[in-house]
Amino acid sequence: MDKQRFGKTDLLVSRLGLGCMGMSGAYGAADDTESLATLDRAIGLGINFIDTSASYGEGHNHRLIGRAIKGRRDAVVIHSKSGSPREGGSDAVRGGGDPRYLRQTCEESLKALGIETLDIFCMSRVDPNVPVEESVGGMAELVRAGKTRYIALSEASADSLGRGAAVHPLASLQMEYSLFSRDAETAGNIAACHTIGMGFMAYAVLGRGLLSGQFRKAGDLPEADRRHRMPRFEPGNLEKNAALLAALESLARARGASLAQIAIAWTMAQGDRAGVSVVPIPGAKSRTHLEENARAAELILSAEELAAIDRIAPPGAAAGTRYPQGQMKRVNV
Repeated sequence: MDKQRFGKTDLLVSRLGLGCMGMSGAYGAADDTESLATLDRAIGLGINFIDTSASYGEGHNHRLIGRAIKGRRDAVVIHSKSGSPREGGSDAVRGGGDPRYLRQTCEESLKALGIETLDIFCMSRVDPNVPVEESVGGMAELVRAGKTRYIALSEASADSLGRGAAVHPLASLQMEYSLFSRDAETAGNIAACHTIGMGFMAYAVLGRGLLSGQFRKAGDLPEADRRHRMPRFEPGNLEKNAALLAALESLARARGASLAQIAIAWTMAQGDRAGVSVVPIPGAKSRTHLEENARAAELILSAEELAAIDRIAPPGAAAGTRYPQGQMKRVNV
């Protein structure tokens, strides 16, 4: 798979990354054997940009990836998020933006992964109780200590990006971005990345399964699935969102592609529009889904197709917010 320079870093990353959250039970049971085979296949396909977090499976995700990359550390670029302290947990400090918490989490992540240095260490959420300048300053110390090569922010507002970058260079912003979640356009996050010279990592590019067409009505979700708590999957909203898929599926059939591949290819195309390194990181915990996603990297949408997709799913088209209201207060801060 073709590689591209990521933002202003010296990192060469694949046009498509791999989100590993699902490998640690986020959406139903996970299978370590298949997950390891999927990671191996990703590396074989040239997908070298791996996204993980200290919070995924309470360290399980890091240990799993550590097993997969043992003896071939140079084959991957690891982007690891800090996660957030959990209420009632045993964290030494309580604030997710506290430099002490960030240092502690970075060191624990390195140990679990079995490596000496992260490629990118990313703060999962801007902490409203800690100035972003203080958080970024703490992460900058980790760069100077050789614990990470670069630092980044996730779900940060354009204002926070500018303030953080004034303290220390930021490699990238990670934010939910898909045909159904276009806040990064409308709130100016992608534009800020362009101005600052940052890369952009798009997560949930398949709308947590909505844009793969596998969920059309409430009964399609497994009983204990966390998506039951997400507004876009609530009865009424889910059916309205599913109704948007028919026209997209027609376009996909005309290109001999799947709905998921169209959604991923659309996300990739936004980087060219905005002049930003946009790398989608769709999750996959099986080789079958990984290989389907990887084929999207070969799909180049025409200007006419992109315009048609914008007509079908303009900003704000999806019914329901992307997170429950409590969690919405923590994004784009």
